[in-house]
Amino acid sequence: MILIDRLIQRGVLNESQKSSLEEIANNLGNRPLHDVIIEKGFAREQIVLQAISDEFGLDLVDLTQKTIDPELITIMPSKLVHRKNLFPVERHNGTLKVATGDPFDVYALDELSTLTGLDIYPVLASSREISRLIKQHFGVGGETVSALVQEQDDIELLEGIEADDSELAKQAQEASVVKLVNEILIEAANERASDIHIEPEEKGLKIRYRIDGLLQTQILPPEISRFQSAIISRIKIMSRLNIAEKRLPQDGRIKMRVQGREIDVRVSIIPMIHGEGIVMRLLDKGRMVFNLANVGMLPSVYGIFKQLIDRPHGIVLVTGPTGSGKSTTLYSALNEIKDESTKIITVEDPVEYQQSGISQIQTHAKIGLTFSASLRSILRHDPDVILIGEMRDLETAQAAIQSSLTGHLVFSTLHTNDAPSAFTRLIDMGIEPFLVASTVEGVMAQRLVRTICPECKEEYTPELVDVPRDFPGLDLEKEIIPKVHKGTGCRACRQTGYKGRTGIHELMVNNDEIRDMIVERVNATVIRKAALRGGMNTLRADGWNKVQMGKTTIDEVARTTAGDVVLK
Repeated sequence: MILIDRLIQRGVLNESQKSSLEEIANNLGNRPLHDVIIEKGFAREQIVLQAISDEFGLDLVDLTQKTIDPELITIMPSKLVHRKNLFPVERHNGTLKVATGDPFDVYALDELSTLTGLDIYPVLASSREISRLIKQHFGVGGETVSALVQEQDDIELLEGIEADDSELAKQAQEASVVKLVNEILIEAANERASDIHIEPEEKGLKIRYRIDGLLQTQILPPEISRFQSAIISRIKIMSRLNIAEKRLPQDGRIKMRVQGREIDVRVSIIPMIHGEGIVMRLLDKGRMVFNLANVGMLPSVYGIFKQLIDRPHGIVLVTGPTGSGKSTTLYSALNEIKDESTKIITVEDPVEYQQSGISQIQTHAKIGLTFSASLRSILRHDPDVILIGEMRDLETAQAAIQSSLTGHLVFSTLHTNDAPSAFTRLIDMGIEPFLVASTVEGVMAQRLVRTICPECKEEYTPELVDVPRDFPGLDLEKEIIPKVHKGTGCRACRQTGYKGRTGIHELMVNNDEIRDMIVERVNATVIRKAALRGGMNTLRADGWNKVQMGKTTIDEVARTTAGDVVLK
């Protein structure tokens, strides 16, 4: 309890927090108290570590600023590294400087000294940063793989498990693989990954996490490739898929709980040249907040969009590529208009997030419960608002059109690059132009851009060549460039300069001029020019506004949007 008293003396904690912290301290198990204080949000990590550093007389080091010598990795016992969260910093003669997040564990330091034959000089560092470096240099699941190699040299036989029907062999192998797959899933959830890519290659297995929209390769122990078949089989078991089927694509679903958060995982398995490739999409229900105020709309866009979703009938579309936040925007819109007097029914494939107060239908194509079949039935349930997960075919689009003509407000998504292209896409599907013109009230195109990390955000003036010439309101001829912001990279954002994402939006509202163009079947470029004359703010322009507001960077907007049409 000395640490609690020291933090109270420093004014970091107050007396009212002491009793709850003492109760936590009595139920810690093997976890250090200061880690729990930081995790529960009682105090910031840097302040707590500084207090421990002063108390023990230990040097406090920032591992993000350290260059790691690869030779030091080879002398560290892998089991001790993972079990005790120790990481080598530097070596001088016979002394090894080691970063620890728990200076109270002197036995771990003594054990390290015995195993290495070196004098150990401990320094204090962030436990989270030590764990990140261990995963970076020793690999995700490194401890489990080491145990597998030592305990089961013939683990590759898992592929031929049908040849060995002994219960003992099955249980021993399954238990080890369960732990390894769980570590991969937990690591992805903790890193805020939206997808896990498990990719077989000629020389082994590759795992990548999609974090804030970009894929990041995970360092893995080289031995993990020996367990490729076991990993895939375990994931199939968790997804309730056919383990024996290795020739055809399969889709499944995993429901799991990680640190109290419920996470839904959609699994897709496709046979490839070097084995089966797996992509798992993680839907972290605990981190989702469906609120239009949180999706990143500017006040001017929000005001117009709110008018659209408050209309009594018509179709409102949200367009964009996969992973651009379309479902989040639509769920947020439903929550905005949801009340006791409104009946809302959704038809989705799959139902990603369960929402109270909304009736949700999961399609099942194998038994004939398709989007269009569901729509024909739910009109008898007297809905006010209908959400269709996606307009995939002519039959679904016709059902949506019919629903809007009979007095219902319909929300749906389309895969188009911008808002004006939604009209021509519906006509290409086979919908009559006059029906498209009379029912579609508005289209929202959107993308997700990474937001600047607040911990390392700084102002700067970009170079002239780094600013796209089509950003609105810039006078590049006079070389007048406003100051903007960027992230320099820090511990909180894993040195990327970004943390989290926000939306950029292009909202197009139908009007008489555009309706006439739709009926005349003009192309999307002409409709786009008419919308721009009518005041539509493009994705590029909305992104530039968010750059000027300090939310994102020029590079992010340029990466996610195409250049706008410049009207003469």
